[in-house]
Amino acid sequence: MRGRFITLEGIEGAGKSTLASALRDALQARGLTVALTREPGGTPLAERLRDLVLTRGEERVSPEAETLIMFAARAVHLDNLVRPALERGTWVICDRFTDATRAYQGGGRGVSTDFIEQLAQTVHAGLEPDLTLLLDLPVEEGLRRAARRRVDRGDQTDRFESETVAFFSRVRERYLHIAESAARCQCIDALQPMQLVQAQALAALSRLLEQRV
Repeated sequence: MRGRFITLEGIEGAGKSTLASALRDALQARGLTVALTREPGGTPLAERLRDLVLTRGEERVSPEAETLIMFAARAVHLDNLVRPALERGTWVICDRFTDATRAYQGGGRGVSTDFIEQLAQTVHAGLEPDLTLLLDLPVEEGLRRAARRRVDRGDQTDRFESETVAFFSRVRERYLHIAESAARCQCIDALQPMQLVQAQALAALSRLLEQRV
């Protein structure tokens, strides 16, 4: 039986990584095989493309070029990891997918929706997430959390994390629009304690498991 494709979305600091681990544990407790991955990235070549788009270099990367790099990484990721895993019956939990491009490059950068959707149709026609969980929280809080995480890990600020509050406000607005218009999406208030966030996510996951029976 084909596996299911679950994506986690949200601005920086929303808690996607923590939630991904909780969902994996819940599925494994049901006896399912689970793969955790991320975008951009997920395979060695896709991770190299991730570095290109996240690292601040001397040359300017236009919004359109950024979008193309994202989809190049996505094509590699899907061909070499996601699609084979799903065909084997593995459930795939992915930190970001095309909704992130719609939000960050479309909402944040102002890239044409038609351009993004043409690329989506080319790269993954017929493949959409079975469930998308959007962890939503105010921009200022998300950026505070992300800054604390960088300090704890000793990480440098990447091209996106150094963007303005106005940029992330546009990203969040586009995410909320996507969640309202797509039945596969569930929006969860990420300001809640993580236990409540996980409980709501696991409830959505349980409904997906029931559909599988």
